[in-house]
Amino acid sequence: MEKVIGRQEEKKLLREALKSKVPELIAVYGRRRVGKTFLIRQALQKDIVFEFTGTKEANLKQQLANFTKILGKVAGNEKLYRVPDNWSDAFDLLIHYVTPKLKTGKAVIFLDEFPWMNTHKSGFLSAFDYWWNSWGTKQDNLLVIICGSAAAWMIQHVVNNKGGLHNRITRKIRLLPFTLQETEAYLKEQKVNLDRYQILQLYMVMGGVPHYLKEIRKGESSAQTIDRLCFSKDGLLQNEFKNLYHSLFDDATRHLAVIKALAKNNSGLTRNEIIDAADLSSGGRITELLDELIESGFITSWLPYDKKSKDAIYKLADEYSHFYIKFMEQSRSSGSGTWLKLSNGQSWKSWSGIAFERVCLKHIPQLKKALGILVVHTEESAWRYVPKKGTGAQIDLLLDRRDFVIHICEMKYSESTFTIDKKYAVELENKVDVFRHQTNTKKSIFITMITTFGVKNNEYESRLVQKSITMDALFEE
Repeated sequence: MEKVIGRQEEKKLLREALKSKVPELIAVYGRRRVGKTFLIRQALQKDIVFEFTGTKEANLKQQLANFTKILGKVAGNEKLYRVPDNWSDAFDLLIHYVTPKLKTGKAVIFLDEFPWMNTHKSGFLSAFDYWWNSWGTKQDNLLVIICGSAAAWMIQHVVNNKGGLHNRITRKIRLLPFTLQETEAYLKEQKVNLDRYQILQLYMVMGGVPHYLKEIRKGESSAQTIDRLCFSKDGLLQNEFKNLYHSLFDDATRHLAVIKALAKNNSGLTRNEIIDAADLSSGGRITELLDELIESGFITSWLPYDKKSKDAIYKLADEYSHFYIKFMEQSRSSGSGTWLKLSNGQSWKSWSGIAFERVCLKHIPQLKKALGILVVHTEESAWRYVPKKGTGAQIDLLLDRRDFVIHICEMKYSESTFTIDKKYAVELENKVDVFRHQTNTKKSIFITMITTFGVKNNEYESRLVQKSITMDALFEE
């Protein structure tokens, strides 16, 4: 049996649900390829008495036929049950099958790709609603898992349901890609021996998506792997972008417009700036659209230091989307060796700095641990000042500590030890001066460098930098 890497909090939650003395309805959601089904099967397979997966774009008749066939199969005869006319009758059949099992112990029902079962005019959601409220909530040994890649649909129709399922979800799991620590552990489990610099490069391109990571081969460098997966004719990631968003959202056109607008603006955009850059109409729907992308893990929202929520800055968080738009979407080159050539160009060097920054922003708990401030109340934010005249400043990560200290975090990717030269030193000093003047903060300001291999000790480093963290800190739990 393949081992579940990481996912400690999620496994703990599922174990607690198994030991629960009351009915449990758990919603599991997250982008496709992230390992939701694998986690549930591995963690609960001994107790799963019925598992059914919805079929995308199948009609009501097909879904019911598939459901009945699977139910008959686990009961010992695929033709045991007649195909019902509706979902209400289908759930009655499920009650008939599961009831005897509930008398002997915990019984888990796993409904995968739950949103796909809710086909047009099928009455599925209302039937499930009634089934759970009228019968499921009375079964103390029952654990129902509903799972879906369409995170936006799961949030809207299940987690935040205003009807019969309102507040009925007992627990929820939003499954995200692996952290760097989990990625390293996964690759070791697959007998892939790469150093942390090469793992970091792979993570900057494909993130911690398990389905992508399993394609990494022993004996290949990170550059060879990227070349094969992204630029070869049959590479897994060659056409992934076209399928990714359309599999999660009914109409992904607007979502893609936002993703592409953010990919071109490395410092992030406010809500109004997104509307202009993506050529969207303003209104309530844009808020819902942004929330869907956040819940699906594609973008993140950063509340600026000492600002209100309407001034939130949105940034692209998905590594693969960023890489695809920059290097693959309009690329005239393909085939073996393409990436080996591109990775030596100036585009990669400028892009890698932004990609490294995105990785750092996903590992803030690890950064806090390295700084020794896990027990200190800390607020993370971004900050920028754009004056009509004069010099402005931008800070991509501020750690504002309750103990009267603010870390201005500078994230720099380099192939060797990073050197602070005179020009950059002036930039750092200006950044601190502008921030202090514009915010009127009385707190101590620590310039904190986060780099791949550390910062070279020179007059500028010793004078300006209070804390220095290497990429190794990002690989901690």
